[in-house]
Amino acid sequence: MDTANQLASVGTFQVLKLPLGFIRVLEWLFAIFAFATCGGYTGQLRVSVDCMEKASSNLSIGIDFSYPFRLHQVAFEAPLCEGMRREHLFLIGDYSSSAEFFVTIAVFAFLYSLMATIVYIFFQNKYRENNRGPLIDFIVTVVFSFMWLVSSSAWAKALSDVKVATDPDEVQLLISACKDQTNKCGSVHGPRWSGLNTSVVFGFLNFVLWAGNIWFVFKETGWHKGTARYPGGAPEKQAGTFNQQPYNQGSFDQSGGYSAQGDLGQPSEYSQVGGPTSYSNQM
Repeated sequence: MDTANQLASVGTFQVLKLPLGFIRVLEWLFAIFAFATCGGYTGQLRVSVDCMEKASSNLSIGIDFSYPFRLHQVAFEAPLCEGMRREHLFLIGDYSSSAEFFVTIAVFAFLYSLMATIVYIFFQNKYRENNRGPLIDFIVTVVFSFMWLVSSSAWAKALSDVKVATDPDEVQLLISACKDQTNKCGSVHGPRWSGLNTSVVFGFLNFVLWAGNIWFVFKETGWHKGTARYPGGAPEKQAGTFNQQPYNQGSFDQSGGYSAQGDLGQPSEYSQVGGPTSYSNQM
């Protein structure tokens, strides 16, 4: 408890009230939702095969599939409607690359957001000590923004293909008995897609968060501080130069010794003409 209290006292939790820290916390939470809704998904569909020979019928064929959606490895059995014979079938498609890419980006984004938040809170001085910390933060934020856009788009396309491949009507086309008009095949229920649809939504929300945070991270870099400092510094320097000239001229004139205007504008008391004249009169 003492260690926790010391860390809490040293940490600058005020940064969480700023857009930079607050958005990082949102990125951390939304990344959890993204990979949890995708990586933890398990779906099921059921079809029925009603044969002419009722003894061979199977009115509830369950087909389970889950992340990473290697559907070509999902097996199920269906009756051939020829006695008690059955056939061993597989679904079609492999969408693991897009799903795993999406989850990988979400996990790494979660880890980086957590690490960045800790740095903002407990190591704020070292983060601002030089331009290296904000610069690395800026580059990583730009990269993750792009990766979120790519992975979310790829996963959205893969999800639409998964929905087609696991459609009960499409699965019935794989069953040999369903090609015989004397047999009746139907759909009991299809998969529920709310969880995977939510993962796509969170993917694009993460892209919006990371892209929006680029500006706030950029403000911490020396690039932004340099562009903000130079336009304001140049006029001040010029103004100081112009203000210095009247002051120097005034102080130079007040000295009275070598002012060209003062010597030429007024006659001197000790002029050579006036001096000898007054001396001769005294004699």
